[in-house]
Amino acid sequence: MSIVNNSGVKPLGRAVLVKHIERKEGLIIIPETVAERTLMVETEVEVIEVGPECWKDETPRAKPGDKVLIAKMSGYMVGKSKDGERYRLVNDRDIFAQVME
Repeated sequence: MSIVNNSGVKPLGRAVLVKHIERKEGLIIIPETVAERTLMVETEVEVIEVGPECWKDETPRAKPGDKVLIAKMSGYMVGKSKDGERYRLVNDRDIFAQVME
């Protein structure tokens, strides 16, 4: 699967750009303000792009398109992206596991 980074954000150094996996389950509508706060505690994300210095001293933990688990409250939320999606920049060391489907 080929992933295209349309966010307008390019990760540098050891940063990994990840996208939150939106859950569309149930009939409860969550207000946008609450949804934004809950994104920081969700831990399952999709890798969009990997910085050039990631995992220099070990086997890569993830590649674009992988669904992974990241540390809670890690990284930096991207305020506005070109495509309107929600992204986070995390350190390569904050990725702990790949989610197998």
